[in-house]
Amino acid sequence: MPPDPGSMPEESRLRMDEWPILHTRRLLLRRFRPEDAATVQALAGDRDIASTTATIPHPYEDGVAEAWIATHDQAFRDGKSVILAITLPPTGELIGATGLEICTEHRRAELGYWVGKPYWNNGYCTEAAGAMLEYGFEVLGLDRIFAHHFTRNPASGRVMQKLNMKHEGHMREHLLKWGVREDLEIYGILRTDPRPKPNLIHP
Repeated sequence: MPPDPGSMPEESRLRMDEWPILHTRRLLLRRFRPEDAATVQALAGDRDIASTTATIPHPYEDGVAEAWIATHDQAFRDGKSVILAITLPPTGELIGATGLEICTEHRRAELGYWVGKPYWNNGYCTEAAGAMLEYGFEVLGLDRIFAHHFTRNPASGRVMQKLNMKHEGHMREHLLKWGVREDLEIYGILRTDPRPKPNLIHP
């Protein structure tokens, strides 16, 4: 667990003063609201979504989404994470989530994302995750961002490859998912590495 940002030297702190609103060509990324809980439960409740993520449960019980959203503000204030809803303008339709789990001490973060099954195969994950990379490096001042995917889920790996993340390793039987040991593929990107063309739009 990263140390309390308030106890760290000034040069080690990250710039997390206010919740971001990130605009891309097709998406708007914003903080989650309590009223998003029903949609989160409906989308994340799909077994195919839960099956390819490390922490999403199945079945997705009532109250889980509300409890998850309620943790976001404190985690952001503590500099531990920023989790954003992926939405489609102009209707504001919620389609998924993306975020960074931050280790302030080492100026790095783990990237995560998921998009509801009805919205697969549209490039939304790549677009949203690319926006989070830009935010992490250019706004938060991170030096490294990494991500992982189950070896049996190569589609997630293709998202990381499109973001110019480098394959850094294969971790055998690294975690348990529903009683089955899962292999993981690890990808990473540094601030100094080449990155895709920026896709953030500044309205």
